[in-house]
Amino acid sequence: MFEINCDLGEGIANEDLVLPFIDAASVACGGHIGDAHSMRNTLKRCIDFGKKAGAHPSYPDPQNFGRKSLIISDKKLLESLQRQIDVFLTIAGQLQVPIDHIKFHGALYNDAAKKTELAEVLCEFISENYPSVPLFVPPHSAIEKVAKEKEIPIKRELFGDRAYTDNYLLLSRSKEHALFTELAEVESHLKAIIEDGIIESNSGKKLPITAETICFHGDNPGILSFLPIIRQKWWH
Repeated sequence: MFEINCDLGEGIANEDLVLPFIDAASVACGGHIGDAHSMRNTLKRCIDFGKKAGAHPSYPDPQNFGRKSLIISDKKLLESLQRQIDVFLTIAGQLQVPIDHIKFHGALYNDAAKKTELAEVLCEFISENYPSVPLFVPPHSAIEKVAKEKEIPIKRELFGDRAYTDNYLLLSRSKEHALFTELAEVESHLKAIIEDGIIESNSGKKLPITAETICFHGDNPGILSFLPIIRQKWWH
């Protein structure tokens, strides 16, 4: 069965209400939001609730919450990612929390899904610095392919609250119905994934899928209305 993961440490007020219903948290590392204080708080709460935790680095772009593609040199990007993950690891080490995974955030995640050159840069960085840490990757993506070639451990991730296009990419948040906030639409999306092994794209195309973890966004305005219900329904 899939794990449930959630992006946390992003300034939302209801983390303690979300944590009981997930298996792992991806903790913001300061690139898009967060700092040492927020990382420590979220990691402490993961300990309290018995949840796993991973690092959630981003393009260094807090102004846009890491959700816009950034024109940045490989060197500057990798230096930023190194700083972000190292702060996470330092705090996690002090709290004796093992790192469960690394998951790139927002635009960096989406760019690496479709740009082989960027995927190669990121996977080389992971392979050199964190070779034993599983990397969350979108199925049928450029970064999944490159990670497999470099023998990086991966977990394929789907989003339980986001719409997909016909080519397995996330539908842009600028499009209508890109984010699912209501129970009915989340249930319909998950039923296809869990029971039928498919994603139904925004055009109605049925895409065969295999994954190990499903993500819900901590800042989804409807998360507390649907997450407890779907957790009970499929993960009881």
